[in-house]
Amino acid sequence: MDIILVGLNYKTAPLYLRERFALGTEELPEALAYLQRETGNGVILSTCNRTELYFRAERNQYQRADALRLLAGATGANTQPLARHIYILRNEKAIRHLHRVAAGLDSMILGESEILGQIRAALSIAAEAQLCNAILSRLFHSAIRAGRRVHSESLVCHHGRSVSSAAVALARRLVGDLSQRSVLVIGAGEAGALTARSLVKARTHHLLITNRTGRRAADLAKQLGAAAVPFARLSEVLADADVVISASGADRLLVSKEQVAAAMAQRNGHTLLLIDIAVPRDIDVAVRGMKGVELYDIDDLATMCPITPEEQGKEKAKAEAIVEEEVQRCLAWWHSLRAVPTIVSLRRNLEDIRKRETAKTLRRLRHLEAREREGIDALTRAIVKKMLHCPVTRLKAHSSSQDYLAATRDLFGLDGEEAVEQAAEPVP
Repeated sequence: MDIILVGLNYKTAPLYLRERFALGTEELPEALAYLQRETGNGVILSTCNRTELYFRAERNQYQRADALRLLAGATGANTQPLARHIYILRNEKAIRHLHRVAAGLDSMILGESEILGQIRAALSIAAEAQLCNAILSRLFHSAIRAGRRVHSESLVCHHGRSVSSAAVALARRLVGDLSQRSVLVIGAGEAGALTARSLVKARTHHLLITNRTGRRAADLAKQLGAAAVPFARLSEVLADADVVISASGADRLLVSKEQVAAAMAQRNGHTLLLIDIAVPRDIDVAVRGMKGVELYDIDDLATMCPITPEEQGKEKAKAEAIVEEEVQRCLAWWHSLRAVPTIVSLRRNLEDIRKRETAKTLRRLRHLEAREREGIDALTRAIVKKMLHCPVTRLKAHSSSQDYLAATRDLFGLDGEEAVEQAAEPVP
C-alpha cells in the first residue's frame, strides 16, 4: 500500500482558495468521518497556510481526479477552481514533505515555530477518531522528531518566528513603537494567544483582547495583564484602537465593512491598521481601499521575518541535513515493511513445524514430567529463534529487492500475504 498526501498550500494556491479549504477545530470531526468512509484511515493537517490529507491506500489508487474529489469532499468545497492548485505526493516524496513541514522548512516564514504543535494536534485528533493506523503514527512521530531536532540543533528557529510574531513585526514597521499604541487582538485561541504574547514582548501600551467566548478572552487578558473586551463591544473598540490583529478560528466574517465604516466616522481621520491572519479571513476584504484604512492579510507577512545570509546558508543547510537524516531513517523503516509479510509467513511456517514435531515427540515420551516437557518446548523455541535470526536479518537488509523476497518465499514454500501494520511501532 502507498502513503499518499493530497493538499494545497501557500505556494500552490492563493488565500481566497486556501480559506475555502481550511478546516477549523469544529469542522475536523466531520472531515475525518468523511475520510473514514472513503479511505478507512488518515490524518488531516489544516493550518493558515496549508490543508493536507495523509492516508494509506492501495497502489495506483487516488490519481488526480480521485484525489481532487477526496480533498473537496473532506473540506466541503467546490472542486472546480482547485484542479491546478493541488499536489499529490506518494511514499518517499510524501514522507520527505511531512518531515520538512514539521521542521518549518516548508513554511511561508522559514523556521516558524507553530507548525510542530499543529502537527502534534492533527495526529492526536486523528488518533482519537481511531483513524491513525500504526504506519501513519510512525510516520508522524518521525516527522515530529525531525522538527524537534531542527529546533534544538540549528539556529533556523532561534528567533521564535511565527505568523503571530510576523504580524506584530508588520504592525511595528507600519505604526512604529507600540509602547505608544492601542492594539486590539480578536481571538483568544492558540493564534490569538501567541499574537497577544508577542505584543506584550513588544511592550504594547494598551493591549485589548476580545473573543466570541468571553471567558477565554478574560482568562488570556488576566494572564498577560491586558484588558478583555466583550465581543458585543467590538464596533466601539474599532473606533479607538490604532491597530487590530485578527486571529480567530471563526468560519465567518467577524468584522464587516459597515462596522469599519462606522468606526472610521469617529476617528477624526486617524488611520486604522487591520492585520488579518485568520484563515478563513475575519475581516471583510471590501474594507480595502476605504479612506484611512490599511488592511493586510496572511500572504502579506512573508517579508516580515527576513532570512539572514547565515540562516540562508550554514544554518538552513544544517537544518536540511538533520531533516534528511531523519527522512533516511524513516525510509529505511518504510522499505523494510516490504519484507514483513515474508518474515511473518516464515516465522509462522517454522513455528507450525516446531509445534507439530514437538507434539509428535512428546506423545512418544509420555513418561516425562511436566517440567521436562516444558524444557523440550523451550529448547525447540530457542532453536527456531536461532535459525530465524540470519534469514530475518538478511530479508530486512534486502527488503527493496522483490527478487530476493520472491526467492525466499519460493525456497520455503510460503504463500499468502500478511498485514504489515504490526511492524509499525511508534518511534520512541
